Amino acid sequence: MSDIKVLNQGEKFAHASVGSLHTFEGKQFVKDATGATSCEISFGTLPTGAAVPFFHSHKDNEENYIILSGAGKFQVNDEVFDIAEGSVIRVATNCDRNIKCTSEQPMVYICIQAKEGSLGGYTMTDAEITERENKL
Repeated sequence: MSDIKVLNQGEKFAHASVGSLHTFEGKQFVKDATGATSCEISFGTLPTGAAVPFFHSHKDNEENYIILSGAGKFQVNDEVFDIAEGSVIRVATNCDRNIKCTSEQPMVYICIQAKEGSLGGYTMTDAEITERENKL
């Protein structure tokens, strides 16, 4: 398992890193490092031929998997389909899921877990343009 590093934080933000995704290995949850209260985010890698060693299901939380590199297979209940870099897979509650790497390179992915049905506002329905001096 890789170690997440908190790089800086303030009253209204936290900045953490799992390091280079090209050399990342294992599984790392970031909720504790960032203090997130709305979702859990994890980074994971699977070497060639490896799968998560168990199926799992969530009672309250849906999961969104984003494949950053590699390719493989994804199974939801009895349905199996191909996935690859750029794939985004949403899995609802109360169903089994698993993921396997079939590419020669390791599969690197992000999994975002949040309470199903909890998204109220998003993007421009929840955001407002503000006035602030740009210091970038």
